[in-house]
Amino acid sequence: MSQPDIKQIARDVLTLEADAIRQMSEDLSDSFSQAVSLLLNVQGRIIVSGMGKSGHIGRKFAATLASTGAPAYYVHPSEASHGDLGMIAKIDCVVLISNSGETKELADIMLHAKRFGIKVIGITRNHHSTLGQQSDIVLRLPDAAEACSIGMAPTTSTTCTLALTDALAITLMKIRGFDADNFRVLHPGGRLGAALVTASQIMHKGDLLPLLSPDAPMEAVLLEMTSKGFGVAAVADEGKLLGIITDGDLRRNMSALMTKTAGEVATPNPHTISPDSLASEALGLMNSYRITAFFVVDTDDTIQGLLTVHDCLRIGLG
Repeated sequence: MSQPDIKQIARDVLTLEADAIRQMSEDLSDSFSQAVSLLLNVQGRIIVSGMGKSGHIGRKFAATLASTGAPAYYVHPSEASHGDLGMIAKIDCVVLISNSGETKELADIMLHAKRFGIKVIGITRNHHSTLGQQSDIVLRLPDAAEACSIGMAPTTSTTCTLALTDALAITLMKIRGFDADNFRVLHPGGRLGAALVTASQIMHKGDLLPLLSPDAPMEAVLLEMTSKGFGVAAVADEGKLLGIITDGDLRRNMSALMTKTAGEVATPNPHTISPDSLASEALGLMNSYRITAFFVVDTDDTIQGLLTVHDCLRIGLG
């Protein structure tokens, strides 16, 4: 008996599911726009429910909505029948997911929604099904074969449901103008949160900054750099950055160092960043330029702060 072609099996699955998503994209109807409008204008929360594999996709959909500025949560249909219907209020909107549209466990949620006039968006392959008939808006999944060899395990259908709910979430996100600053507020932990921190949030400022006038003697430069401990100092005039002095500049001018002023030793036009630059971006530039710090300046080169590689590493970057 010949061995199966493992890569070909995988390609067949990926091709089948990709074709189904492509079909769904081409067949996208006005119902999608109607669903987006309903979700945008809901006064309460977006309640998502589904059973089995549809429930797994539903949980992910609710989590994506919540993390991108649309208050949402998942209600398990079986738990709903035992008291959790109380979580669904009249001002909410319900999204029910069922490939067949005949998932019995969703019946109580549908009845509850009808009783209290709660709008229902149904996601199903069969718009003639119970879910299709009871929904205010129906988002149809493509009538495509499942990718498994017996055509029964939820594969293509769950992939399409995932893609469709992602499309809903991202459309809502873009229409709301949800940006990186909003995202950072809801994702403060881990590398994701760290990657969205700006320079202004972690930079050193005020009395911590090593600042010198252009005519400062080198004795003052050495004292300032030593006391502040960053290995760099800014040469500034009325708060505007003129140049920087690094340990390398001191070594390059060692032969007559003490006879010079800060302005004579400083390197003019140094690399800088703006206060709203991402710390992750700054770290990447430090690596590219092989430097360990940036002075943070506004649009007219007024010094706002100092960001070092250690600040970036401290919040979990790198």
